Amino acid sequence: MFTRGAFIKPLVAVPLLAAMALPGCGSEAEPEAVQSVFSTDPLMARALNDPLMVDPDLAYRNEANAAVTVRYDHALPPLVATDELANQAREAARVELLNDGPIPELPFAFDGDAPGNFADLTDAGALLLAAGGPDPCAAALISGLRWAADMPGPSSIMPHGLVQQAAGVSDAKCTARVVRYVTPVDIGDVMQYHFTLADRARLRPIIYETPESSMIGDGRTEQLVVHVRPGPGGMSAVDLIYWTK
Repeated sequence: MFTRGAFIKPLVAVPLLAAMALPGCGSEAEPEAVQSVFSTDPLMARALNDPLMVDPDLAYRNEANAAVTVRYDHALPPLVATDELANQAREAARVELLNDGPIPELPFAFDGDAPGNFADLTDAGALLLAAGGPDPCAAALISGLRWAADMPGPSSIMPHGLVQQAAGVSDAKCTARVVRYVTPVDIGDVMQYHFTLADRARLRPIIYETPESSMIGDGRTEQLVVHVRPGPGGMSAVDLIYWTK
């Protein structure tokens, strides 16, 4: 049977133990505590470092208020061409071209194969060399999507095009661009757009159908090569290679 006196002594000792523990608490111990959280609790570390999402369609990625995290590897939605997207891109391209005059008819394809097939190439330098570009430009290419926002006149990307890869160089010795993008419009619309720009720039463009749909524009001071093939989700995949001579 417990007596009243048995409870008094432990209660008196509690303040003393707390006072002894206080000197050990301070800011110097906090970094160790924070490090221990990251090293022993990967879920906590991942939650604190998870990117903040602002797209409503992807907001579920940030599960800060979730009671249970079910999965982490959410896949991005696939790129799928729809009639609505194709019509929007086609109309935007048509309006852009009409601002500078009538749109010329797309000529018949040249009877022969275009030089090079880019479908299996992934390196920007290899693409430039396969198109016939100069070796120094290929070696000087710098990868980065920023180059897609600075395309010289006849090498413009079709409106609503989604850039997948870009590289370029602009200096006193060389100017070149290598861009891969996809668009919801069909191959004929892509060829019409780039042919019009090349024709207006006096590049004397030639159309090919084999081994894949392509165009080569060879001017006095610049050259443009465009290859188009069926892409994923009904999109058209475009290789755009430009350089100055």
